[in-house]
Amino acid sequence: MQTVSLTWQHSMELAAVLAAAGVAAAVPDRPKLRAVGALLRETAIIGLLYGLWQLAGHLSLHDTGNAYARADTIRHWERFLPLPSEEAVQHAFLHWHWFIQAANLYYATMHFTMLFVFLLWLFLRHRDRYRPIRQVLAWTTLGCLLVQLVPVAPPRMRPGIVDTAMQYGQSVYSNGLAADQLSAMPSVHVAWAVLVGWYTWHVATSRWRVLGPIHSVVTIFVVVLTGNHWWSDGIVAVTILVICAWAVRGVRHAWHVLRSRSVPATASDGVPEPVASS
Repeated sequence: MQTVSLTWQHSMELAAVLAAAGVAAAVPDRPKLRAVGALLRETAIIGLLYGLWQLAGHLSLHDTGNAYARADTIRHWERFLPLPSEEAVQHAFLHWHWFIQAANLYYATMHFTMLFVFLLWLFLRHRDRYRPIRQVLAWTTLGCLLVQLVPVAPPRMRPGIVDTAMQYGQSVYSNGLAADQLSAMPSVHVAWAVLVGWYTWHVATSRWRVLGPIHSVVTIFVVVLTGNHWWSDGIVAVTILVICAWAVRGVRHAWHVLRSRSVPATASDGVPEPVASS
């Protein structure tokens, strides 16, 4: 199975085109066109993040030998975690061929799709929550990409663990070392999925909000089952997400406080009035 995949160069070019179109659509007297322009600009940001993700994987190929040694080190230290090994998880399900193929398909298709649907839902239905969550997403992705510049091989490249996608002809990677196969640590799949799950649960009000956490759990399980990530990849990714979420919240709160203090508000008799926090 081959999926449509953009190189980092094409992703950057597409993001530039979308951003330019979004700026051009910012016509003051055309509200509908301005809304389309805003959506195009936000889509450009996602394209940029995807391009940076691909670029990090491309740069990680300069240290392939140590990538395998680092993976073996992770495998060694994970024996101290209260979790089953990646190999044990795989072997418990390998005889369920349909289940493995479904996991391969989920890994290949739902990573970017669920994020895009989530952001579109936020943008259209909860616009007031969109910007801070998008900021958390951007900083989390950047943090993951910086760590990914140090290459780490995924479990499927180590002895004893099966490359389930290759086994069933469902691999999204080309033959040999594809651009992002050695950027396993941390898992952007897990970071994005947990972000979607957490904010869907806290923003949505309907019973369907449970779909967000379900996606998070399924993604964490799938990336291990298919041999694409170590448990540690997900742990580090979630740690980066939590740090970025708190940092964004703190910075935004500090900014609002500074703005509220800098706005002069006076009563008609010249007595200063209290300034409401924005």
